[in-house]
Amino acid sequence: MSATTEATTDGYGEAKPKRGRLSFLRDVFRMSGEKSQPRVGLVILGFSALFIAITTRLVMLATMPAEQVGLRRATSGEISAARPDIVDRNGTVLATDVRTVSVFAEPRKIFDKDEATELLTAVLPDLDAKDLRDKLNTKKGFVWVKREITPRQQAEVHHLGIPGVGFVPENKRVYPNGPAAAHILGFANVDNVGIAGIEKWIDSQGLQDLTGAGLATEASDLKPVQLSIDLRVQHLLRDELMKGMERFRAIAAAGAIMDVTTGEMIASVSLPDFDPSNPVDAHDKDRINRINVGVYEMGSTFKALTVAMALDSGKATINSSYSTAGGMMRFGRQVIKEYHGTGRTLTVPEVFLHSSNMGSIKMALSVGVEGHKAFLRKMGQLDRMRTELPESAEPIVPKRWGEINTATIAFGHGLAVAPIQAMAAVGALVNGGNFITPTFIKRSQEEAQRLGVRVIKPETSEALRYIMRLNGEKGSARKADIPGYFVGGKTGTAEKVINGRYAKNRNFTTFTAIAPSDKPKYLFLAIYDEPKGYAESGGYSTAAWNAGVTTGKLIERAAPILGLPPRFEPPVAPFPLMAKLGAWGTR
Repeated sequence: MSATTEATTDGYGEAKPKRGRLSFLRDVFRMSGEKSQPRVGLVILGFSALFIAITTRLVMLATMPAEQVGLRRATSGEISAARPDIVDRNGTVLATDVRTVSVFAEPRKIFDKDEATELLTAVLPDLDAKDLRDKLNTKKGFVWVKREITPRQQAEVHHLGIPGVGFVPENKRVYPNGPAAAHILGFANVDNVGIAGIEKWIDSQGLQDLTGAGLATEASDLKPVQLSIDLRVQHLLRDELMKGMERFRAIAAAGAIMDVTTGEMIASVSLPDFDPSNPVDAHDKDRINRINVGVYEMGSTFKALTVAMALDSGKATINSSYSTAGGMMRFGRQVIKEYHGTGRTLTVPEVFLHSSNMGSIKMALSVGVEGHKAFLRKMGQLDRMRTELPESAEPIVPKRWGEINTATIAFGHGLAVAPIQAMAAVGALVNGGNFITPTFIKRSQEEAQRLGVRVIKPETSEALRYIMRLNGEKGSARKADIPGYFVGGKTGTAEKVINGRYAKNRNFTTFTAIAPSDKPKYLFLAIYDEPKGYAESGGYSTAAWNAGVTTGKLIERAAPILGLPPRFEPPVAPFPLMAKLGAWGTR
């Protein structure tokens, strides 16, 4: 009797047909559906998802050659990860991945290791035969033969037909603009791991494809990292510094441009630099990032901080005056002299204009040692300046800070800081009084306002803008006073410390400039290490004759690109409070 016609008896002894297996299953699902529809639906959904996953995997394996399946497994921890593109603020590519090919070997599958070594070194002559033979004589399942080979080399290796030798596609980092932004970008090694700069920061943020053989196999699969840098301005900054190094015979140079309203670094260059696509000399000691890592005595540019401190503390007003008679001050056995003394009483603006050491010292001492330290700490000058770039440096601060230290630091000696932190402080002095930590990532005005911390009063900020503009019109910043841009600035010349002593004939020169002074948008910085005098300078190597000249050329070229239109009529009432107070120079 068949399964569908078998009979059995019910509880009353009457025969009834025996149900088949299919009928039984139908009844079970019908009962389940009636009693527990949600549970069954969930089970069906789970089995469906599992079925789809298995089917997808089988299709992938069916369409992938068998050797590629093994290769993917063998190289999953070896091949270089994909990295996101790095672009400038306008979307121009600064760093990207390109696909390249590397040669690998599976030593277990190579029977004649000596012959394989001989053949491979014949077509890849830069390989070390002993090193390759040692690799092939291991019991490893995977070893690299050569990374990043050319198409021609790939064809030659392929024609050798050595079992156990194959190719794997990889990602190679390239920098299409050469050394233009080297110290900002940093570079990646042969495994596409970030070693320095923004490349290293990307790895610390987990923005790259860490699996290497995962879903993001190309840079285009990842969201680009957009920097604050403008490549056009970066190029011209580097160009001007290169010309300046040659003209002034300096051993090094650096420069930067910062948006004082957002803290964005628009450009930053340190020379000598390197090519991130071939960073063989990137670790040479003379190729450090002088903007972020170098620490220097910033010279008279620091007098802007001293003036701001005295005004903001209430120890001075814009009309206060200081005697510089005698041209020197004594602190025990230490004697501090004026560089270009006037021998007369100077107002606060005149102290700045004539770069008076004595006037600056008297302002600082009126605030006191502890007040001086507190102000400089608030302005970010006594602690390491942290940005996205991993490279940074601690400032060199006096271990014992007494009156003599306050006196020398007041005019820019005795405290060494990174130029980027000096820029951050000057930015706060002129942007209305808000300290904004610099950034190399594009940032909005709204975000900058949230991050800003008020460090001085708006009235103090106006006073500093006014004084810097006076110096651009009448003082040492005149060489950067490009018509139409209402430039303000300050020079700084510091003697370098060599073997613990100040060297009279070796200068470190700086120039900081703001434009436009009535409502600053950008801060410009130029630096030269050991510039030499020349015919037009009368043999002088002070900042006005080198860093000042370069800054003027920089403003002239960069301002149109940065969207600063020239104004050939001076602004009306640019410093209303100073005019109301009858400040020197406004009468």
